[in-house]
Amino acid sequence: MTLVPEQALVAHLGHLQRRPLSTATRDRLAQALLDWFTAGWSAAGTAGAECYRRAARDCHPGAGDVPVFGGAGMNANGAAFANAAIAHIREIDDAHRAAMLHPGVVSVTPALALAADGSMTQRRTADAIIAGYEVSLRLGEALGTRHAAGFHATATAGAIGAAAATATALGLSPQALHHALGIGATQAAGLWQLVDDDAHEAKSLHPAFAVRNGMAAAYAARAGLPGAQRFATGSRGLYRLLDGDGPLQALDGDLDAPERLNTATIKAWPCCAQLFTPLDAARQLLDEHAPRAEDIESVDVEIFTHALKIAGVDWPAKPAETCFSLRYVVACLLMTGKLGIEDMESPDLQAPGLLSLARRIRVRTSDAFQAEFPRLRPCRVTLTLKDGRQLSALRKLRRGDPEDPYTWQALQARMRAFAPAMDDASAAAISTWCERFTDPGQDDSICLPPPGLFAPAMRA
Repeated sequence: MTLVPEQALVAHLGHLQRRPLSTATRDRLAQALLDWFTAGWSAAGTAGAECYRRAARDCHPGAGDVPVFGGAGMNANGAAFANAAIAHIREIDDAHRAAMLHPGVVSVTPALALAADGSMTQRRTADAIIAGYEVSLRLGEALGTRHAAGFHATATAGAIGAAAATATALGLSPQALHHALGIGATQAAGLWQLVDDDAHEAKSLHPAFAVRNGMAAAYAARAGLPGAQRFATGSRGLYRLLDGDGPLQALDGDLDAPERLNTATIKAWPCCAQLFTPLDAARQLLDEHAPRAEDIESVDVEIFTHALKIAGVDWPAKPAETCFSLRYVVACLLMTGKLGIEDMESPDLQAPGLLSLARRIRVRTSDAFQAEFPRLRPCRVTLTLKDGRQLSALRKLRRGDPEDPYTWQALQARMRAFAPAMDDASAAAISTWCERFTDPGQDDSICLPPPGLFAPAMRA
């Protein structure tokens, strides 16, 4: 009997749980966890984080001791809502070229929230996270670029990924897991209109609601409620109704490949991932030629069209918009030789030198570069110097992509750079806890994330 793609995907998740995890997958899982803690710590003390903690308490009232980034413990649902939002605030949580979404925030978050009651082994936790990545990334890739131009795929495909992670964490049967995915699909949403209407501060609601809806879908399936079986490919499924145009074979093709977790990108810059190749190209020119900002006559940035559909802020009017302004991040990097958290959180948007350089940056799109998207992220940065020289760099891949990965040591350094409030003891504890997932001998041990891994409580 031929399985529909959704059935094949569910069967594939069961196969992943039964087979041993490779060393490469275990290493990559530890990196994904370290990335998630980095993102949560980085934003835990912000005003936005307190807004999301308050929203989580209001949406999910009731006591609990599940750890929350920068705040008091909550029940599992509230903690998952808050942590998903907080870990996305800085735009440094992992990404994916083909799926165009943030997989870790919807996969790790529900798994660790449910593990906090001491009911899950390390292997069950690993399986839950891997399932979240597998489903969200396969579905995101299938939905494609047209979908991603109108919908935030972290909120659409991510909701189904969160349902997969939760259903696996709860130990649901394959049939119930399938129902959970179908129920989650009916709640999948996330409009990019918020970017057009300058509501960037609310973007973290997308992963928060995706996790909330995915968890609710798994609970509903556990209670015996049915879900759509052809939630992606049916005549009124996600692909048709949410403008899908990607390869549907991504749902059930290439099932012998390594887990999709291994194909995610760990972000090198504290901004929208659409802007990474121009930053990497500018960094290359700084490293190779060391041009001074005052010697730059003009900057030409040629980039794929989709980048400006998501990160199209011409010049930020507030800190929340800095992550989505190509002109701002490139000007900052060329001006100071760095781009850090402080440049996004406390920017001097009216600094004369920065504004002068920004006015000399020309941004244009390329149909040829767009044709290579989403498989690649092409961008060419050309500096014309006042002495007449031209310096140019072309980047199609990003640092942190699977083809240019971080080492464990580099990821630890990245964590300290992106989370400057973290002390040595906390950094060591987080690294040690994440590294446990590389050891098969720990698979049967209870996975219990210590509250101290989630940053000290901040003042509201």
